Amino acid sequence: MPKAQETAVYTHGHHESVLRSHTWRTAANSAAYLIGSLKPHMKVLDVGCGPGTITADLAALVPEGHVTGVDHAAGILDRARATAAERGLRNVDFAVADVHALGYPDDTFCVVHAHQVLQHVGDPVQALREMRRVTKPGGFVAVRDSDYAAMTWYPESAGLDGWLDLYRRVARANGGEPDAGRRLKAWALAAGFTDVTATSATWTFSTPEERQWWSGLWADRTVASAYAGRATGGGHATPDELAAVAEAWREWGRREDAWFAVLHGEVLCRKNT
Repeated sequence: MPKAQETAVYTHGHHESVLRSHTWRTAANSAAYLIGSLKPHMKVLDVGCGPGTITADLAALVPEGHVTGVDHAAGILDRARATAAERGLRNVDFAVADVHALGYPDDTFCVVHAHQVLQHVGDPVQALREMRRVTKPGGFVAVRDSDYAAMTWYPESAGLDGWLDLYRRVARANGGEPDAGRRLKAWALAAGFTDVTATSATWTFSTPEERQWWSGLWADRTVASAYAGRATGGGHATPDELAAVAEAWREWGRREDAWFAVLHGEVLCRKNT
């Protein structure tokens, strides 16, 4: 089995402002490109499961199968177990794992899924090789990541321009690749996949409720999450500069004409028999 290789630091951490976003995610809004390939009997691995909302949805979609959710951060798994328990799901379990060296035999799972994971890992191609290794022949590896440089918004905001530049610098200093979405197909081919379907999808935030939610979580994340500590600790920004970015988010969220789109790259990779 390949040696574990974890050279990246998870940029966001698990502050409440981060979980506000992660617990909003569902299979419908974050894995629609995969749903049509799921069958009731399938055995699924959900890599980087976080608080388990997508994991629980996947378990409900394979009622005769089983889903295992894994995350590198042990502390978040209690939240994921609670999510599954609240929904009465019995075909799901959770474990700590490193995607660079998954502790499962070859050809174990029908589907291996990862949402917003490869942008944070030290070696995304090795991660995909491991995901491929534990997938059964004929099975799928499904990966979706946002692409920060492709995010766009209205109206123009020098403060949000500064946020994007700062975030990309902090993420790369942590060993990740914030513009992962556009790279997924290339990474999948480098990992040895030959049957790759590449698509894209967006999240859009425009209604008053969406604007308040999206701007508020990023304002709070900018000044209070692990990201804030990494931005200041790495010399990328001062606390005052972070406060100015947070206020720019709140100002954007108050605009009636405000609109924000998050582009995601997606790849559905079949493991050849």
